[in-house]
Amino acid sequence: MASIGDRLLGEGIITEQDLNRALKRQRTEGGRLGQNLIALGAINQEELNRFLKKHPVVPSSIEETGLSTPFIADLIMKHINSLGEFMIADVADRVKLPVSLVNKIVETLKRERLIEVTGGSSFSTISYNYRITDLGKSRGIELMDLCRYVGPAPVTLEDYREMVEFQTVRHIVVSQETVKQAFSHLVLSESLLKRLGPAISSGKAMFVYGPSGNGKTAIAETIGALLPETVYIPYAITVGGQIIIMFDPVNHVPVGCDDDMTQVDQRWVRIKRPMVMTGGELSLKMLDLDFNPVSKYYEASLQMKANNGLFIADDFGRQLIEPQSLLNRWIVPLDRHVDFMTLHTGIKFEIPFDMLVIFSTNIEPKALSDEAFLRRIRYKIKIDHPSEAKYEAIFKKVCHSTTIPFNKEIFEYLMENYYRRLRVNLNACHPRDIIDHIIDSAHYYMHAPMLTREGIDAAWQNYFVDT
Repeated sequence: MASIGDRLLGEGIITEQDLNRALKRQRTEGGRLGQNLIALGAINQEELNRFLKKHPVVPSSIEETGLSTPFIADLIMKHINSLGEFMIADVADRVKLPVSLVNKIVETLKRERLIEVTGGSSFSTISYNYRITDLGKSRGIELMDLCRYVGPAPVTLEDYREMVEFQTVRHIVVSQETVKQAFSHLVLSESLLKRLGPAISSGKAMFVYGPSGNGKTAIAETIGALLPETVYIPYAITVGGQIIIMFDPVNHVPVGCDDDMTQVDQRWVRIKRPMVMTGGELSLKMLDLDFNPVSKYYEASLQMKANNGLFIADDFGRQLIEPQSLLNRWIVPLDRHVDFMTLHTGIKFEIPFDMLVIFSTNIEPKALSDEAFLRRIRYKIKIDHPSEAKYEAIFKKVCHSTTIPFNKEIFEYLMENYYRRLRVNLNACHPRDIIDHIIDSAHYYMHAPMLTREGIDAAWQNYFVDT
């Protein structure tokens, strides 16, 4: 795929001299190429942002969709089969193609006597009412037997690759202030924030490890929430005549569009940068295309759904298969930023692998993988037990969020009588869980929740085992 410099050069936004100067400055000063171009005055921030926020353009002809006329006609025929009676606008809304293009296909279907006109309010075909004929119903049934996909028209693999490259996570920039604000709901040390910031901004993979219950998952989820900007994802793509569903309402959150909707290809959805999280259920099969033999189309793999966003492998090492097998599957994608998928027809094709990958685990990374793989993970960040001071800060924050007055004397009772005496490790999750027990008890006995020795005793006995 072309670099951002080559693409800026190709569109005439910068000159070859600008690019060479920026590359030279980047080697000595560091930073991203775009920021070096700005520093040299070759481009300003507004121009760069506008270039990087490219939206998919509405196709003005069937050729510009990347799809063949018969392919679109078959898809429209399946929609018509379920509609029975329809107007052109109804079909256009379903296949997400311009009315003018749908109108051409409908005229062809009418000539083939697959549909017929039942009326209209003017001479314009846009106002006509249509219905499917018996011949059309037979054709619709035949098409459904071949593939039961009835949704928006797909985009081509080439168009998908190009859009992923334009929206790459490798170009995101997060400021120190943004990172601090995003993590303000957690109690983290300044040193940890200083390690997280560059890791997030790099767009590179990271291991987040340490003992359970100290915020690894919360940190990973916060990283997903702070990823800047929005991206476009297609409803579906087509490869080798096969359909692959891309948009997943579970992992993709649609957002309003700032662009003029009449100028945006409606086959694409504008979403927040995706965050795909898996746990112990992660398997090798989930990293491949999922073919449904009944519907005869595919669902995209997890990493395809995570493109331009974040992939979190939570509880890594707790899967049913060996972690080394999963890691081996990721070596090439992490190294080359591409992955390979295979259709049931045997066709193998390349897809972008453009995401921030976080392996979250309570197992030491060296126990999960060899040195060769760990070298490919740019950042290894340990999330350890909090200090007593951090633990107290967390406890106070939880009290504040639940409107329970913090009581220093009762807190010291908890620390001395339980943690220090029993030599129990402090965990960042304990304050929330202990306070929740106190609130549950207060609701049952119908009194206002507050910190008391009796409440701490009961919460501890209910929460911990054999201590």
